[in-house]
Amino acid sequence: MKPTSAAKTTITRNVADLDKETGNVYEAVALLGKRANQISVQVKEELNAKLEEFAVSGENLEEVYENREQIEVSKHYERMPKPTALAIQELLEGKLYFRRVEEGPAQPAQQG
Repeated sequence: MKPTSAAKTTITRNVADLDKETGNVYEAVALLGKRANQISVQVKEELNAKLEEFAVSGENLEEVYENREQIEVSKHYERMPKPTALAIQELLEGKLYFRRVEEGPAQPAQQG
């Protein structure tokens, strides 16, 4: 995952900041939900790939608890901003692209 300025904790958002990109708060929420799901899948795949490096068949229980490197990787992912916070940050920074079926090709979210 790339470094981001997304909030790592829950913060109150102004709905007007979110819906000015799409013109409709419900459309903005749907867009953010879809993007958060994409981010979640991407992060999960990335984490699984890193944890596969530690997978060894026939490990005993003591070895699993002693693997500090694996624990650090897991902690890193736990400290990352949540997918919804990342999606909101992308929308606010104009990095989210979306397309309405009736309009044709994808467009950047418009900055108000």
